[in-house]
Amino acid sequence: MQTTFDNTLPIAIGADHAGYDYKESIKKMLVAMGKTTDDKGAHSTDSVDYPDYAHPVAAMVANGEASFGILICGSGNGVCITANKHAQVRAALCWNTELAALARQHNNANVLCIPARFIDLPLAEDMVKTFMSTAFEGGRHEKRVSKI
Repeated sequence: MQTTFDNTLPIAIGADHAGYDYKESIKKMLVAMGKTTDDKGAHSTDSVDYPDYAHPVAAMVANGEASFGILICGSGNGVCITANKHAQVRAALCWNTELAALARQHNNANVLCIPARFIDLPLAEDMVKTFMSTAFEGGRHEKRVSKI
């Protein structure tokens, strides 16, 4: 089981209208860090349906076409539920850096879901950095993750 992300692949990112501004800021941060992103939309703050963006991000992760995914909506719940419908996706709804780290360490999460209406942008950016830099611990957690 892979414990870190493949830096040769892009990071898939998507959001609905509530997460659009965060998505754009996080993309800029990732590019400044030298990362490649694959933006699956939305492309404005016009009202849209979150599954239309969560499914393409999750599919890229499930198919090994993205190193990991980032999904953003108002509560984070809708994109998380949608992404977890895909085999091989372990999407985690996080609202602080500790949960982002634990999602990686204990659950080998490969999609980070962010609730844009409940956390500020600097925290969201810190969560992305934490998620990216934290490895899966394996060990006792590997047996549990393999049962999902």
